Amino acid sequence: MANLKLQNLYKMYDQGNGKKDGVYAVNNLNLEIEDGTFLGILGPSGCGKSTTLRMIAGLEEITKGEIAIGDMVINDIHPKERKIGLAFEDYALYPPLSVYNNIAFCLKANKVDKKEIDQRVRKIAKTMKVEELLDAKVEGLSGGQKQRVNIARALVRNPRILLLDEPLSHLDGKMRQILRGEIKRLHKEIKCTTILVTHDQMEALSLADHIAIMKLGVLQQYGTPDEIYNDPVNIFVADFIGEPPMNLLPVTVQKADGGFCFLLLDGTRIKAPAKFHSILEDGQQYTMGIRPTSIVIADEKDYDAQFTVDVFENLGDERIISIRILEDFLTIVIEDMLVFQKGSRIYVKMKEDLLYLFDRETGERVREQGQRNGG
Repeated sequence: MANLKLQNLYKMYDQGNGKKDGVYAVNNLNLEIEDGTFLGILGPSGCGKSTTLRMIAGLEEITKGEIAIGDMVINDIHPKERKIGLAFEDYALYPPLSVYNNIAFCLKANKVDKKEIDQRVRKIAKTMKVEELLDAKVEGLSGGQKQRVNIARALVRNPRILLLDEPLSHLDGKMRQILRGEIKRLHKEIKCTTILVTHDQMEALSLADHIAIMKLGVLQQYGTPDEIYNDPVNIFVADFIGEPPMNLLPVTVQKADGGFCFLLLDGTRIKAPAKFHSILEDGQQYTMGIRPTSIVIADEKDYDAQFTVDVFENLGDERIISIRILEDFLTIVIEDMLVFQKGSRIYVKMKEDLLYLFDRETGERVREQGQRNGG
């Protein structure tokens, strides 16, 4: 086993006439993935995540840059010689064949000994909990069963790296949740470097040790799920991660009572955390970000802001409060057993360490003095 390294990786597609279109699907991507890591590559459609996966697998030609496993550059190594297992979102199974023969297909093609094939197929079938389906035809299987067979077929090759391309996207919500748990268990059991490509933040946050977030072919941030969630480097990452999404509101800095406050577009004032005082100046404009769960109900003796409730939703285990700020909304999620009506006046405190400022022009995170941007 060895680290996987992507160095200055670029991919530009042809227009169909042999000419490049001038737009990089993957643009100067640099990642070093330690052996045994579970990496989630996350981003919206068209961000370059599947293209990256296909270049690692050898199914896409690299425009520029290098991919290396350990000290070996694999750019020119044939896909089947890379010892990489790949499971696609659409299963790509062979309907006329049984589950057993689908899992064994690549081993038979490589003329592996029959006894070894049988041992490996039955072992991986047990791991993926499809051992009772080995004699069944795949066309009669459910979506979840097909995906288990698909992953088993990738694992039976004893890959150094397992690549999963949107493996749960065709499944319903309950089956997605079940298979998420199975994939997590599988990774801990086989200890194989695993790379999951997904547009679903819940998949990435729940499964991956580290997450790489991409936008338009460019890596935005790389870190643990906690780092990505609690320490976003820009507005894109802050907005992409979290459900409900982070509140992002334009504010103007105003001097107040020996400190500063943030003035919202409707005139509402929010007390500015002391951590920002050394960098704030009267009249500056920022985008303020705070997650709905980082706002708590307070009393009128000690609060950072006061609002009027526009919509209140009781969801049982949590309550969602929506505040209208002209054309925008501020969302608050609380677990307190409280009930509010439209028009109720509420007082809130902001969790200072989880309140962020972003540059209005670049979208980059504004760090309080002494901090540096991560990612």
